[in-house]
Amino acid sequence: MLRSVLAAALAGGCLAVSRVPLPDRRDWPGIAVVAGGVVLGFPLLTTLALKTSTTSHAAVVVGLLPLATAAGSVLRTGARPSRAFWIAALAGAAAVLAFAIQQSGGAPNLGDLYLFGALLVCAAGYTEGGRLARHMPGWHVIGWALVLALPVTVPGSVWALATEPVHVTGRAVAGLVWLAAGSTFLGMVVWYRGMAAIGVSRASQLQLAQPLLTLVWSVVLLGEHLPPAAPLTALAVLACIVVTQRARS
Repeated sequence: MLRSVLAAALAGGCLAVSRVPLPDRRDWPGIAVVAGGVVLGFPLLTTLALKTSTTSHAAVVVGLLPLATAAGSVLRTGARPSRAFWIAALAGAAAVLAFAIQQSGGAPNLGDLYLFGALLVCAAGYTEGGRLARHMPGWHVIGWALVLALPVTVPGSVWALATEPVHVTGRAVAGLVWLAAGSTFLGMVVWYRGMAAIGVSRASQLQLAQPLLTLVWSVVLLGEHLPPAAPLTALAVLACIVVTQRARS
């Protein structure tokens, strides 16, 4: 909740300084989906999942998210990726899933329910955001979504700070600032701009690299052990990404 409030302050400041007008009435339902999926649903559900799941296990969501986003783009934008695209997308998702399940032991837990919910809401948010970014700047999309979510995130932050233990350290503050400025706002700015440029389906498959990058950062920042199967999985995923980017729609 707090990361979204801080990101909304940054986004709201940018919108105000740039004197960006309010979006058209027809765009607000899509912005609401982005707010519900990307600003609220995905961060909250994945954070809850990580209380009981390891980073490797949580990679299951990110491994399926590109495929779910591509399917959503077919339904919402009328995109028609080629057969080669779908074969490569399925192969990439299977490679990531096999790796993540093997690392987690394949045992389902409460975290899996959170992760499955996060997958659904985030795919919807990505699809709607990519659609909106076709006719409005990507930073407007995520900026207004963050502002729209403030009636939920502000009370949520107050409640969380009052009920959960807070340990203010330099590392914790730096992590929170990065989540707010980098992951929640700036990262989504370039993400939606990219989806508008090359299409939601094609852009979604670039996310296949995210689980493996997450594992690398978990080693660097958290001291987790990088599994021996990671390099082979990385090569398989990169090959699938290349095919999806070259496939015709």
